[in-house]
Amino acid sequence: MTDQPMPPNRRPGPPRRVPPPPQRAQPGARPGVYQPPQAWSASPEAPRQAGAGNRYAPTQRPEPIPVEPQRQSRRPDRNDRRQPPPPPRKPPSGETKPPRPKRKRRLPIGKVALLLVVVLLVGSVGLLFYYDNKLHRVAALTSYTGRVADTPGTNWLIVGTDSRADLSQAQRNRLATGDSDGSRTDTIMLVHKPPSGSTMIISIPRDLYVPIPGQGSHKINSAFNFGGPHLLVQTVETLTGVHIDHFGEIGFGGFDTLVDAVGGVNMCLNQALNDPKAGLRLKAGCQDLNGKQALGLVRTRAFPNADLERVVNQRKFLSALMSKATSPGVLLNPFALFPFINGAIDSLTVDENDHIWHLAGLAFALRGAPVTTTVPTGGSEYTGDGDSLVVGDNTKRFFEAIASGRTVDNDLLSDQGGAIK
Repeated sequence: MTDQPMPPNRRPGPPRRVPPPPQRAQPGARPGVYQPPQAWSASPEAPRQAGAGNRYAPTQRPEPIPVEPQRQSRRPDRNDRRQPPPPPRKPPSGETKPPRPKRKRRLPIGKVALLLVVVLLVGSVGLLFYYDNKLHRVAALTSYTGRVADTPGTNWLIVGTDSRADLSQAQRNRLATGDSDGSRTDTIMLVHKPPSGSTMIISIPRDLYVPIPGQGSHKINSAFNFGGPHLLVQTVETLTGVHIDHFGEIGFGGFDTLVDAVGGVNMCLNQALNDPKAGLRLKAGCQDLNGKQALGLVRTRAFPNADLERVVNQRKFLSALMSKATSPGVLLNPFALFPFINGAIDSLTVDENDHIWHLAGLAFALRGAPVTTTVPTGGSEYTGDGDSLVVGDNTKRFFEAIASGRTVDNDLLSDQGGAIK
């Protein structure tokens, strides 16, 4: 149907209905029954004609559509509680993905342990230098003309003075120290740690009559009063021929503090002691001594041999105190260890070249069972200073063995007397 131009002056009307063209009846079709048109291939006997009269297209057989094999879905098991992760949510256009939350990193146990060790080590070193800077120091081991050269082993000169300078009047009354002025050496001990063998605690009697450089001959304890620690060290080195490596001084004011810091020291006495001058009243037998009682024990001379028996008590008590201070009950207990260290720092005076680790080495050297003895003498003699003890051949033999690093002969050792078992 072709479109024709509408004549002028004619109104448009509804479009005409054009009947469909008549369909040609198919060969063999029954009248009144609709039959679909057949292609030429439907009648194999009909020859194929070429040209305009061929109105039928060749038969096209549809090919089957390939079907993808369906994946067998895994039916969830009732006992399997694992759920597949939800699909990632795609942010809408223009929206950025939210940042993933950062996971907290946990340090392995090995690194945590190493960190704790480093913290403890740094803290211990810091405390060590802190307490070392608090030590009281004095120039006791300064060089002088003709000083004894270095000798085998390590040698400490320990001095116990009767100085009351750091005590208040209430402390003097409580400890029964009296009110004497000045500072004298009630105790002189040489601690010798040989290259091999046991440590020795050697008491030097304060009444030993010896030459004092620049002062003539006097009792050895007067050297401290004449020239302080330096002159006492020079006097001892001249007498013994032993080179002094370290110096320590302790007065009345700190001794009781050290004992109380470790909770007292257990001592076994073979006799009862009663000395009003030293403020001492103890019964016989084993008992724990506090600071006041311990100070009275090392000060008392209420014995037949007076000072010679007192030095025996001093050596035994010093060894017992160091054993208690270096025991696990004190070293592992900060409530006992730090008061002891503070007491030692406040009461001790050392040489300007000594340090707190030297004091720790001294404490461990004195624990256990050191050899304790008193320097042998040539007997008593009356001198310009009164009754004194003179130097004999046995005294020289004793110190020659110490200076050469040899073992001292048993006949030169003496540990008799005293009130401590």
